[in-house]
Amino acid sequence: MKKIGFLGPRGTFTEMAAKFLFPQDERIPLKTIPRTIDLAFNKGTDYAVVPIENAIEGTVNVTLDYLIHQKPMPIVGAVSIGIAHHLLSASRKEFASVAPKKIISHPQALAQCHRFIQEHFPDVKVEHADSTAQAAAWLAKHQDDDVCVIANREAANLYGLSIVAEDIHDYRENQTRFLVVSSGHQQEQFVTKEPHVGEVTTLMITLPSDFTGALHQVLSAFAWRKLNLSKIESRPTKTGLGNYFFIIDVQQLMDDVLLPGAIAELNALGCKVDVLGSYYTYSDQLTRVEK
Repeated sequence: MKKIGFLGPRGTFTEMAAKFLFPQDERIPLKTIPRTIDLAFNKGTDYAVVPIENAIEGTVNVTLDYLIHQKPMPIVGAVSIGIAHHLLSASRKEFASVAPKKIISHPQALAQCHRFIQEHFPDVKVEHADSTAQAAAWLAKHQDDDVCVIANREAANLYGLSIVAEDIHDYRENQTRFLVVSSGHQQEQFVTKEPHVGEVTTLMITLPSDFTGALHQVLSAFAWRKLNLSKIESRPTKTGLGNYFFIIDVQQLMDDVLLPGAIAELNALGCKVDVLGSYYTYSDQLTRVEK
């Protein structure tokens, strides 16, 4: 049985992602994203499952930066999970009678429910938690009727809280993508659950500082080979203002010809190219449709 570290506590969306990919394995909740990555890096767990991107709020920068600058490990899988946020209370009551003085949740969840909060509770104080489930666990322990939290249905059931308003996120098509990383570098380490919905190779590309039109040349290396890019994002190198590298997702696994050829062309241009992972992608949305 494998050990799977995830951003805890129990009841987070990250646990849902971990359970989707590793239903039979031991899942270990950890307090922060860096701690989750650290434990896998030091081989305390076989895999770490961490959030990387939300359809509404974009990249989870702490995950990306920590993997690149602190504890580099290969990405061995990814899964997209549908996100549904609910307003939870310690006691059963109708929504019309809810009058919290404070709402607690993870910053991403609060941002994803911004419109709901502004419409119904514009003057209520908001407070950040390390995760949506941590907020739910706090409320279950303190039973404070002046506080509501934003979390998922699983957290509500797990911590015995009442859902007073369902689906309060601002956009219906809300999903978060989670990465699976491992300190194992062998192909056998790759997550191979079936069915998968896509294939991705993630590259980190640092451009030469004195090459005019370098980004155009980089994109051309993929374009003429008909390699489809699903994402391109710049991140600071942390070496000074104006210094950036690019994260690029190519929609195919590493092969023997096309991707190595593109990388060789980029190297010839003076670019530094690192392969962050080549892996299958999954989605719980596909499973829901099939069911």
